[in-house]
Amino acid sequence: MTPQGIRVVARQEFTIRIRAGRWRWLLSIWFVLLLLVTALLKLSVDNIDTGDAQNKGVVVYGGLTLLMLGLALLVVPSLGAQSVNGDRERGTLATLQVTRLTAGDIALGKFVAAWGTSLAFLAVTLPLVGYCMFLGGVPLLRVLAVTAVLALLLGTVAAFALCLSSLLARTTTSGVLSYLVVFALTIGTLVLFGLGAALTRENYTEVTTCPTEQQLIEQGVPEADRPNILQGCTVSSFASSRTRTDRVWWLLAPNPFVVLADAAPQLPPETAAEKKVRLADEARGISRINLRQADPLGALGRTVRRLRSKPNADGLILSVLTGRGHKPVWPWGLGFDVALGAGALWVTARRLRTPSRVLPRGQRVA
Repeated sequence: MTPQGIRVVARQEFTIRIRAGRWRWLLSIWFVLLLLVTALLKLSVDNIDTGDAQNKGVVVYGGLTLLMLGLALLVVPSLGAQSVNGDRERGTLATLQVTRLTAGDIALGKFVAAWGTSLAFLAVTLPLVGYCMFLGGVPLLRVLAVTAVLALLLGTVAAFALCLSSLLARTTTSGVLSYLVVFALTIGTLVLFGLGAALTRENYTEVTTCPTEQQLIEQGVPEADRPNILQGCTVSSFASSRTRTDRVWWLLAPNPFVVLADAAPQLPPETAAEKKVRLADEARGISRINLRQADPLGALGRTVRRLRSKPNADGLILSVLTGRGHKPVWPWGLGFDVALGAGALWVTARRLRTPSRVLPRGQRVA
């Protein structure tokens, strides 16, 4: 397996895709659709009387990113689901196998082509991401982290599709099963998590405690929010029942949407200039909505992290209110997905080894 061999196969795959021409229409439809979504999100945010345009990009970018992942999961499986068995049906795979190219060269070359094509869809959306940053509230670190995680997730899905293409003789079957894999990672993990959480239900006696002023400071809670948290908190105990999601959170971890949202870095705290403007407005009786609190990525990420935390831990009320102090979920989910993708590539290389002792019924060698 050599970089030159991988490059030769990838170049051939790219040439075939470019000649087909359909990917151009897909890219155009992709961009126009996301452009319309961005415009609708911007109009929705404009209808909110926030008075703080610097934070409008938070909501637009979060909604755009989640929709981008959803659409990508519908497009990427088709990029590799017919790569191997399609060449077998056309009789062109054997031509590659009789050359000096190894099975690893062919497998990785086809994967690079499928993954590279999916990255082209991400590259097309960069102008929209730049517009969200222009609206304000979206730091560069968050954009880089989210883009990197998106790229890894798309590569994992492309590896799954390529593996199924090497295992199955029919392109239609491999295409359908590729979408079933995506369904299992998204909807399937939600269903398994819900069923698993229902099995962990238990009775308990809960004793609620209140955070101290020092704990609020250490957790980074804004000074204006501390009196409301302290005044609204009371110590009490009562008998109830609960589900121990901390025992089954790992079932939800591989979900691409969970991985993406939880991996997004937290938004920076309120700056001194923003605090000064807010206090001045409050002194004039003007109450403004902070769109950082409406961050779709942050809200989903905080929810998932709370599912991993044990109940009745110290600072439970504080954690529920602020979403801080919880362990991340995305390293486990992303690591699981990437490991499965690497295993799929290994299986693909094994299936492309020659000579092949067993061929599916009705499949020709060349």
